Amino acid sequence: MTKSDIPPTHTINPIDQPPDSDNPTAAMLKADIDSGASGDKTEVFDPGMAMLGTCEEASGTPLTPAQLAWARRQETFHRWRNGLKSGIAHHKRDGFPVTFVGFIVFVGVILVSGITMVRT
Repeated sequence: MTKSDIPPTHTINPIDQPPDSDNPTAAMLKADIDSGASGDKTEVFDPGMAMLGTCEEASGTPLTPAQLAWARRQETFHRWRNGLKSGIAHHKRDGFPVTFVGFIVFVGVILVSGITMVRT
């Protein structure tokens, strides 16, 4: 029993990257992203309101397997090859916001010196 107010979830299980296919689907592209292969996010299931490709299907122009294969290749292989191995989800900077506080102090110094110059 935990003391957390957050209900338990089963979305923390890692997602496996689907194998290459001659006939890829939008679900396979979503699994590539959820598995962390694209480097955009951590490797967990991310439920969405509408699956990838839903808008295209609703408009009557569903994505072709060739378009999906190209998207999967761009999201995985080309991103890794170009050195963009991970997104912002993997480079979180927790801790004291030095830059933000420095900027606030800088603005304060400018305001105080401006007010002092106007009064003299």
